[in-house]
Amino acid sequence: MPSIDINFFRNRQNLMQSQSPIRHQVVIGVGIDLVEIKRIKKAIRRWGERFEKRVFTVQEIDYCGKEEVGFQRFAARFAAKEATLKALGTGLVGDMRWHDVEVISNPSGQPHLQLSGSVANCANQMGASQMLLSLSHTGNYAIANVILLGTTN
Repeated sequence: MPSIDINFFRNRQNLMQSQSPIRHQVVIGVGIDLVEIKRIKKAIRRWGERFEKRVFTVQEIDYCGKEEVGFQRFAARFAAKEATLKALGTGLVGDMRWHDVEVISNPSGQPHLQLSGSVANCANQMGASQMLLSLSHTGNYAIANVILLGTTN
């Protein structure tokens, strides 16, 4: 039977207690949204730029493009906006706007959230220090998952 060096654990515990307080990240909000791509496609075809400009930022519109795959990208970004509002526990209320939640992609294509306006204020009041975003889409559906993290001692 292997032996356990109890002094190792005691020394480690003393070391941890002597250092400055450890800050841990905790989940403070989770949101998920599933969107039918044909619903977004129908709205874009019916309302065109009016719908796009109301819901998406110029950067999002440029990224999504006008090709068939663009409808999947628009749907994924719409789902991300909805999932973000769900993670905040608010929905689109008061003076919050769709543009207050923007999905930006780094050069490798990884999506990130950029909050502004009332949505950013709400996230700050909740103590959000980091936002995790995951997007996926198939031929029929787009899904987004948002996790808000905050810190605690």
